[in-house]
Amino acid sequence: MNQIYLGIKFALSYFTALPIRFGTNDDLSLPQVLLSMLLTLPFVGLLLSSLAIGVFVALEPLGWLAAIMAGVIYMALYGFIHTEAIIDVADAVYAKHSGKDPYVIIKEPSVGAMGVLYGVSFLILKISALSYLLMHHLFVPFMAITVISRISLLILIRTYEFRSSFVSQLKESLHFLPLVILISLYVALGWWFLSWHFMALLGIGIASALLLASLAKRSLGFVNGDVLGMSLEGVELILILTVLLVWI
Repeated sequence: MNQIYLGIKFALSYFTALPIRFGTNDDLSLPQVLLSMLLTLPFVGLLLSSLAIGVFVALEPLGWLAAIMAGVIYMALYGFIHTEAIIDVADAVYAKHSGKDPYVIIKEPSVGAMGVLYGVSFLILKISALSYLLMHHLFVPFMAITVISRISLLILIRTYEFRSSFVSQLKESLHFLPLVILISLYVALGWWFLSWHFMALLGIGIASALLLASLAKRSLGFVNGDVLGMSLEGVELILILTVLLVWI
């Protein structure tokens, strides 16, 4: 039980900006801890989207400003860790076009001009789309999207081989049966609240994640944690636009 608890704390500390503390003797490299961390990931999406919705509801008298603030806060709550990946992937792709080693570029702490342009463009698109979603009170679909994007991330981890020792370690810890049970539980929950709409969003989300990761691998020649983050952000934007087109 202690390893499961550590895994939950690890997920909250790694995938959110929430203040989480660990003891000096806590071993976060144990397979059971890493498995618990990964299985907590969809819950992290639920938690962050719920907090963002709470901010919007509290500030709703401010109208569109409340929606923008909630959208920014949602992304800030995960520390823009996935958004940053878009910048790194864009820089690496254009570096390869110039004959440079994309893996060297993607690991550099500096940011190139193309990365900035792609990152800013994506921020504008996602915050705008998310604000529109919140202003139409599509709260349950928003929560479903944040769960599906992270389930898609788990599927990518199971699917690909990674040029990253940490993600490879995560892959070894993510066993097939616990993942199937987790997905089944969220499918049952999603069906309860959204019926077949959840299944449609789940299918689109997984397909989008696989497509984005495949395109990134074709462009870069490898898949790493940045490709996972880019895929998550891409899936969320695609699903938000899908919900807006269908529900409104």
